[in-house]
Amino acid sequence: MTIEAHGPLVTYSRKIFVPLTQLCRNVCHYCTFATTPRRNAKSFLTREEVLAIARAGQAAGCREALFTLGDRPEDRYAAARAALDALGHLSTLSYLREIAGEVLAETGLLPHLNAGLIGDADYAALRPVSASMGLMLETASDRLSHPGGPHFGSPDKEPARRMEAIAAAGRAAVPFTTGLLIGIGETRLERIEALIAIRDLHARYGHIQEVIVQNFRAKSGTRMAQHPEPSLAEHLWTIAMARLVLGPEMTIQAPPNLRAPDELAAILRAGVNDWGGVSPVTPDHVNPEAPWPNLETLDRATLAAGRVLRERLAIGPRHAVEPDRWLDPSLRSVVRRTIDGRGLPVTDVWHPGNAVPMAVPLPSGRTIATKLLKDIVAAARAGERLTVPAIVRLFEAEGADVSLIAGAADELRRSVVGDDVTFVVNRNINYTNICVYKCGFCGFSKGSTRSQRGTAYRLDLDEVARRVTEAVEKGATEICLQGGIHPSYDGNTYIDVLRAVRGVAPDIHIHAFSPLEISHGARTLGIPLEDFLNRAKQAGLSTLPGTAAEILDDDVRAIVCPDKLSVAEWLEVMRTAHCIGLRSTATIMFGHVDSYAHWARHLLAIRDLQQETGGFTEFVPLPFVHMNTPIWQKGLARSGPSARETLLMHAVARLVLHPLIPNIQVSWVKLGREGVIAGLQAGANDMGGTLMNESITRAAGGVNGQECDPTWMTEVALLAGRIAHQRTTSYGRVNRGAASPTFAMHSSR
Repeated sequence: MTIEAHGPLVTYSRKIFVPLTQLCRNVCHYCTFATTPRRNAKSFLTREEVLAIARAGQAAGCREALFTLGDRPEDRYAAARAALDALGHLSTLSYLREIAGEVLAETGLLPHLNAGLIGDADYAALRPVSASMGLMLETASDRLSHPGGPHFGSPDKEPARRMEAIAAAGRAAVPFTTGLLIGIGETRLERIEALIAIRDLHARYGHIQEVIVQNFRAKSGTRMAQHPEPSLAEHLWTIAMARLVLGPEMTIQAPPNLRAPDELAAILRAGVNDWGGVSPVTPDHVNPEAPWPNLETLDRATLAAGRVLRERLAIGPRHAVEPDRWLDPSLRSVVRRTIDGRGLPVTDVWHPGNAVPMAVPLPSGRTIATKLLKDIVAAARAGERLTVPAIVRLFEAEGADVSLIAGAADELRRSVVGDDVTFVVNRNINYTNICVYKCGFCGFSKGSTRSQRGTAYRLDLDEVARRVTEAVEKGATEICLQGGIHPSYDGNTYIDVLRAVRGVAPDIHIHAFSPLEISHGARTLGIPLEDFLNRAKQAGLSTLPGTAAEILDDDVRAIVCPDKLSVAEWLEVMRTAHCIGLRSTATIMFGHVDSYAHWARHLLAIRDLQQETGGFTEFVPLPFVHMNTPIWQKGLARSGPSARETLLMHAVARLVLHPLIPNIQVSWVKLGREGVIAGLQAGANDMGGTLMNESITRAAGGVNGQECDPTWMTEVALLAGRIAHQRTTSYGRVNRGAASPTFAMHSSR
């Protein structure tokens, strides 16, 4: 069941442990965390002490600040009350809120609060400064609170009160961690009853992000120092039962420092998919006798079980991908900008368009998901139409499975199109950046000539013609025309632009106008799409770029481009163009508010139309470049796809679109040199155009240059072990000697 939902992935949180106070009004008979003022003169850590721990964690790459504290010590100890008075706080929870907020603001570490037994008002107060909270149910047995039981004298451990606190977290929409403490005197039936209680609470609110199955450890100096610890077999039985009761989607955790290293593989096989928080900086203050395992040791143990260890945030991935539902507005942008499409943090510093070299580790070996993925790859290579869940599985690949998919895509590329790498010598002419549309991902368009986002412009026909002439002199075989939807433009404007190009370059290939521009042209003239496309074809239009596709899912489009073409409208423009003999490219712009299922549906929409018309010449993955875009600056989008996701998009596209679309393009503007090489080794066979004056990615914050000469293309192809050739837009071969491209590169790489 674990593999069904989580594949080979095992997560952990890189954290610091902040014991804000170890005073507590409860007296659990197994606890060494709680102390008394007589044994600990300091009631609370100071602000400076907490921030020092947090900064050390920040320097060590931690992302979570786990705050653990005793329940309302001021209700029991005068020293705690006096300490809070000196700090200017009425309660421990008030002090916790202040300190958690300062840690978040000063270091960016996401607080996870184990604040004890709290209610609705407390959750509302703490939610703005925490990504998640937690409270162990421990047991559903009232019997353990009776005289002689481990919870006798601890009113906050009464199961009904703890379940109400967990329910209150659900009402407050707090991502929540809970779990069982096994081996303290409960029966197996009582464990099942506790698991059912957790299951029912989660069914009602959906807020349980993980369930811990923690084994009791006998500690010297406690009343239960001689109490027997649960065996490994008992622990495994409870983990397996948790998986059966809670279902495949739930994250089940077991602390790795409470078991011997050689027992970890068995724990994973029983149903665990998370190791919880592991700190390179602070000890486990609740179990100080059990140091955290070294992260390298934990990674090796996970790999030995056929699994892949990956970092997560304090908020688990299922909840992180829905920040509007599960996070306070103060935290949504922080989490969104950190995660990938699964809700896990992007741990490298590469982003599409930046200057950091893209790198994707491609380890050898296999995981527990390898056989399933091999079956999916085999179906794709046989030309079968994959299902959405199968494609999502490919995008979820980790570790050695990424190598498997990239390698399979590269082998398929070789069998379909050979080892040639192609490129076209072209010039981009973005004839205006004034646009009436308000796409959130666009840093290029300007709303008016007085825009605060930069200088607005509109090229006249003479300037368009001049740039075309210059491009022809430099050896271009293609002119690519795209621009904003200017409020004064109509269909005749686009026809005039085509005629201006054709007038100075009768033989140039004109690759022009996205489906949005085509739709706008037809609508403003009040004529059918087919009639307008025929007019454009007669005026010189040769092929269409497949832009304005973004993600072919109307739910996503409602967020990133709400006033743009619908999915059906985009597909209809392409269908109509193909039917009158105009071919086109196809694109995807991914890594913003989309999911792997959206990517899968997009690929299938392209495949299905290609099956119908055969009109697409190539597929072009365009990773979202985030830096200067409105949607990212407002905190409403992720920071582009990760390097792993970007590599997989090229490889998975090769597999899913086979055998219908033979050409997969890699964008040097988005990926840079190392990314191009990686893409060419993972299914891509084309490097796109030399561009000359690329401005759309640059406006979004990309730094990989405006143009790229054939010499650079050739050198990069050689680094990928391939030979580059110039092509036409329609993938015919061009004699480089005859074309004689002579322009120089305008950027360093």
